Amino acid sequence: MSEYPARVSFAVALNLISEVAEGWMTDTEQVAVNRAGGRVLAEDIAAPIPLPPFDNSRMDGFAFAHASLVPGRETALRLVGEQFAGRLRDLTVGPGECVRITTGAPLPAGTDTIAIKEGASEREGVVRIPAGVAQGADIRRTGEDVPLGARVLTAGQPLTPARVALAAALGIASLRVARRPTVAVFTAGDELVEPGLPLAPGQIYNGNRELLMGLLRAEGLEPTAWPTLPDDLARMTTALTDAASAFDVVVTCGGVSAGEKDHLPALLAAHGRIHFWKVRMKPGMPVLFGQMDRALFLCLPGNPVSTLATFLTLGRALLDGLQGRREPRPQWKARLKAAWRKSHDRLEFLRGRLDGGQDGRLHVVPNGADASHQLRAAADSNALIVLPEGARDYASGDVVDVIGY
Repeated sequence: MSEYPARVSFAVALNLISEVAEGWMTDTEQVAVNRAGGRVLAEDIAAPIPLPPFDNSRMDGFAFAHASLVPGRETALRLVGEQFAGRLRDLTVGPGECVRITTGAPLPAGTDTIAIKEGASEREGVVRIPAGVAQGADIRRTGEDVPLGARVLTAGQPLTPARVALAAALGIASLRVARRPTVAVFTAGDELVEPGLPLAPGQIYNGNRELLMGLLRAEGLEPTAWPTLPDDLARMTTALTDAASAFDVVVTCGGVSAGEKDHLPALLAAHGRIHFWKVRMKPGMPVLFGQMDRALFLCLPGNPVSTLATFLTLGRALLDGLQGRREPRPQWKARLKAAWRKSHDRLEFLRGRLDGGQDGRLHVVPNGADASHQLRAAADSNALIVLPEGARDYASGDVVDVIGY
């Protein structure tokens, strides 16, 4: 066992994952813009057209030349046509004239100002414009949102719905994105039984597989669940060797500690490489990161809360690195709503309930059921409270970092 890396800090583990992932990044592919949501952009995007692409009306109303107005007085203009949103009509508006116009419609020739419908009055072909309408009122100018050629999206950004919409509004039909990594999911242990089957004494239901599959699907991936690994080194080696030759990432759960049936560390050391094993964090200390064949291995502890915490903090970082994501994950500051005593030196990810208070601040309530096997506490929570290394008493009202899930 002496060849294994010594227990590392969480910061070192995170750096190692980032460094290794950078060398294992997935290739890129061109996808239709309507299939690009959730992907990581692999190229910078410059605006091929301005937005708006033409001067247009911001409101329903009437378009005219500001020079037609009588300063300081209501002005009557003759209604000579209409311009709706869509193709620009062959209209020219002369002095003393106006046209009806709708929101988003292009400005007809000879107009430079809009009077909104609610402020004007129309009768028998004459429109009365109130005094005080400023020149250029209620007009969206060409390129005021996005100038032609401006960089609007950057490689490494996740494509949110708003970013995809921006690309579509610019007329971009497809985007180059990072290929999503393929992921094999294994849970390990002779004690595991599938939900719906009867339990024998000493057995438990396999909830971790659904936890991992759900977490990975929430990242936009399509993971493949493999049969449960038995506590048998030969059979475990066969299954993991097969997966390592076909997937980008293998995520395992259980079998990674130091017990007699915890075969994964020795297996990875013999057939691949270990980058780190054991991290000074709570929960999830036995987590292992390594590689074998063409796959990176993230081996998570079997206690469900450890599985959750290590995936959210290290698993997400691995997936982000493989896809070249450069935009940090959201992390917030919140005030504790209850005191908490941290009696150990490890970095801790404590479960808690995050919400907004009446004072306009974020507050988080620590969940007192903090043992790594207590899945209900994780289900009742929606955030991890980050408590830095070192023992400390936290008072109600102290500010802490939180990670949502």
